[in-house]
Amino acid sequence: MTQRPLTDWLPITKKEVTERGWDELDVVIISGDAYVDHPAFGGAVIGRIIESEGYKVGIIPQPNWKDDLRDFKKFGKPKMFFGVTSGCMDSMVNHYTANKRRRSNDAYTPGGEAGFRPDYATITYSKILKELYPDVPIVIGGVEASLRRVTHYDYWSDKLMPSILVDSKADLLVYGMGEQPLRDILRLLGKGVPFDQLNKIPQTSVLIPRDAELPHTDWKTIELSSHEKCLRDKKSYAANFKHVEQESNKLNANRIVQAAADYNIIINPPYYTMTETEIDQSFDLPYTRLPHPKYKKRGPIPAYEMIKFSINMHRGCFGGCSFCTISAHQGKFIASRSKESIMKEVDQVTQMPDFKGYISDLGGPSANMYGLKGKVQEICDRCVSPSCIHPVICSNLDTDHSSMTELYRKVDAHPKVKKAFVGSGIRYDLLVEGYNKNANDSIDEYMEQLVTRHVSGRLKVAPEHTADDTLRIMRKPSFKHFHDFKKKYDFYNKKNGLNQPLIPYFISSHPGCKEEDMANLAAETKELGFMLEQVQDFTPTPMTVATVIYYSGYHPYTMEQMYVPKTEKEKRAQHMFFFWHKKEYQQRIKDKLINKNRRDLVERLLGQRIVKDVLDKQPFVGKFHDKKNATGNKAFSKKGKFNKKGRS
Repeated sequence: MTQRPLTDWLPITKKEVTERGWDELDVVIISGDAYVDHPAFGGAVIGRIIESEGYKVGIIPQPNWKDDLRDFKKFGKPKMFFGVTSGCMDSMVNHYTANKRRRSNDAYTPGGEAGFRPDYATITYSKILKELYPDVPIVIGGVEASLRRVTHYDYWSDKLMPSILVDSKADLLVYGMGEQPLRDILRLLGKGVPFDQLNKIPQTSVLIPRDAELPHTDWKTIELSSHEKCLRDKKSYAANFKHVEQESNKLNANRIVQAAADYNIIINPPYYTMTETEIDQSFDLPYTRLPHPKYKKRGPIPAYEMIKFSINMHRGCFGGCSFCTISAHQGKFIASRSKESIMKEVDQVTQMPDFKGYISDLGGPSANMYGLKGKVQEICDRCVSPSCIHPVICSNLDTDHSSMTELYRKVDAHPKVKKAFVGSGIRYDLLVEGYNKNANDSIDEYMEQLVTRHVSGRLKVAPEHTADDTLRIMRKPSFKHFHDFKKKYDFYNKKNGLNQPLIPYFISSHPGCKEEDMANLAAETKELGFMLEQVQDFTPTPMTVATVIYYSGYHPYTMEQMYVPKTEKEKRAQHMFFFWHKKEYQQRIKDKLINKNRRDLVERLLGQRIVKDVLDKQPFVGKFHDKKNATGNKAFSKKGKFNKKGRS
């Protein structure tokens, strides 16, 4: 294969800039990720948009922040601004497990090597740039900046932090998907508008002195409790979040203002959901779809290897799950690409040199939301609900899956595609009539198409829990609907002579979840034939309802006090029930459940019937030991044994 010229990528070295005949750059992007020129990587998307607007842009991927800072200096001062992002993930989620253990790898680095970005990367990069180039504006964006735009709980330092604008000293924050605000920023600067006057662009946030007058706009303003008040009063922090979440997901939102230190943080309302033309424009930019050639000797980039043959069909998620950050970043309304744009990308994927005929994913945040939207747009325009499908599916939501099925078949018919899998998780609740009461026959047609053509051995779904009380806090449907989905899934597998297991995802230690809820989850999934080896402990991440509850103890919508498992001991106790099939856990599980008077769960989980009258008559201290007595019945003692004559 002919090697592509280096100029097909955006420049990442001074030499590459010079080879283009450029003396200086308009914008320099600093990213915590390696540079992969692909629409799934935010740094590449932002760079290509800046290029498409006619400006000169370079990327400094994963600069060394520990040495003489030569990486930050290599391009010199940009004419317009520095753009800073931690990468595709919050740097703290990237670095640490739910148990706060340092991860040994980084999926966004060549060879999966850890250690190529700092903790709190956006803050670290921005502070360095302010020291080196104090007169050059800094625009921060990406997931880390987006989800830390107001007072937020930081799990890793176990404290409330102010808007990331305060700590980073950046001049402007872009939240959410950045295409629309970025184009406006570039066009206004191109017209000669001074940077410090860019304070009324939607979907951006700025700092102004606390005693200064707010910029005049037609937006109504909601004033949150100050950062300092949140530090003093957890209830005030919790109450703030309802406004933040609602305004993030409204199509006609209000401006938010919050005081912190000597500043007022202004958060302007988001743009209207991207149109098909706008989102196509972003995906159709001239990406090479490849990592920069400089990484060849350092090994593959795991995150790229996972998605290089995948197609992202849409953005946004209207599920509104309380532990998830997708709607806080991408919004709850779905922005879907045109079928033409998707098929164009399918063509590009099939022409990649190592493509073997298999597309790994036709999906999005939730795979089966492509093309779904409100029947009457005016109703959506007025909506303040954070979820379109909880506690019930909105009667205005059109859940017809025909368009998805048609698109799957179109991809399937491509002469160079052997199989196109759906690797993203699906919302199973949309596919069962018991929950989706307004569903038509399209959900059955979709289901059969999915099962017969697009499952790669097994299908991922995320019921997340089995306890109704916990599921309500999660904004997920009752587990009885998962039973219905499994029956339907099994039916289509059997009908077509297939054997493709379901892989359900669950969360332990979620706010509101008690130990007996986890034991019941383990028992119920065991009875369904699942042996759950991997279950995710809840990780508090900024900008979610569940994280607000975790820190404050209050639900931000009801201000009801809630139980939260926080200590390592509490988390281990919950996680233990998933390992009922391992002998080393069974005695502890039995002890725990008997102490909670849940003998029913001992029998369901361990298959061991507890003789209630013996237990009631024989007080004990310490662990139980099984021993069959002479009559064949199980009995228990502290250290000695029961036999047919009594205690030995």
